[in-house]
Amino acid sequence: MAWNEPGGGKNDSRDPWGGGDQGPPDLDEALKKLQEKFGGLFGGGSSSGASGGGLSKSTIGIIALVAVIVWALMGVYQIDEQERGVVLRFGKFHETVQPGLQWNPPLIDDVTVVNTTKVRSTSFTEIMLTQDENIVEVRLSVQYEILDPEKFVLKVRDPERSLQHATQSALRHVVGGTSMDLVLTTGRAQIAVDVHDRLQDYLDMYGTGIDVQKVTVDESKPPTQVQAAFDDVIKAREDEERVKNEAQAYANGIVPEARGAAQRQIEEASAYKEQVIANAQGEASRFRQLLAEYRKAPEVTRERLYLDAVQSVLTQTNKVMVDVEGGNNVMYLPLDKMANQGSGGTSMGTSRVDSSNIRELTDAVMEQLRRDAAMSGSRRGGGR
Repeated sequence: MAWNEPGGGKNDSRDPWGGGDQGPPDLDEALKKLQEKFGGLFGGGSSSGASGGGLSKSTIGIIALVAVIVWALMGVYQIDEQERGVVLRFGKFHETVQPGLQWNPPLIDDVTVVNTTKVRSTSFTEIMLTQDENIVEVRLSVQYEILDPEKFVLKVRDPERSLQHATQSALRHVVGGTSMDLVLTTGRAQIAVDVHDRLQDYLDMYGTGIDVQKVTVDESKPPTQVQAAFDDVIKAREDEERVKNEAQAYANGIVPEARGAAQRQIEEASAYKEQVIANAQGEASRFRQLLAEYRKAPEVTRERLYLDAVQSVLTQTNKVMVDVEGGNNVMYLPLDKMANQGSGGTSMGTSRVDSSNIRELTDAVMEQLRRDAAMSGSRRGGGR
């Protein structure tokens, strides 16, 4: 049976209020007792005005103490190892707080925590003109850290927006002084270096407290509107390089050959020169020797020279024209046929006419001519 059901009895031990006729406790009385206890704790007693509903001095002291404790606890904070805190006291820079457990009076100091080791990254895409007045689209990435938290928080209203504007300015300045070929091909690394240096100068001049770690040109290309024309230009440039390579290969093959031919002609000319000089020197030496012999026996030497000259001429021909003495007729001597007959009818290809044969044939012909002349003279005398 429940304790509050009828028939439970007045002395039922299950009554939570501890008695049969006792009702629920009075809340006002319980609050009054609590106030008296706190008042006795801080050395004060209950005032006569407490019954009138006002707050006692002890109550006000407790509230003030609690407020002071809460205010003091609100000033405790933790700075991590990668962070720094910028403290403003009544709106003016006071100090930079290092990592660790810190305390600053709330409502007096304002602390801004800044992460100084985190590498932040931002990207930009810009369309601009190059030095040769061509339009290119460049996508750039910038990685940076906060080097000076005081400047980052106080010197510039929006440092990251200032970083964006400075990057755009530096990129336009560098690309505007570079040709399109370098921007699109091999010059991107140098563009990134130049943008990094110029951007850091701008940020230092603005006092942003930002340190640029790395600048990377992610992509550089012509705008979509002129992509087809640019592809044609790239194809033409590739054809140009191909033709240059072919011409260079042809030059590499023909130039050594021409140099070899030229060297061969030079060597042949040098050899011919040496040959002519040697022949001239030999002829001069032979002439001097011949002159000495001629001076010793002019007639013999003259005849010998004549015979040598005739021999050198007759060895080059197989026909001899002989001037007959005492007449105007010229006799033709077919030496080749005569030599064939004298050798027993051998073929022309196997016969050999040398100086002795020519001399014998000449003597025989001259003897025959003399006989014919004598016979013709005797006949004319007898007829008379």
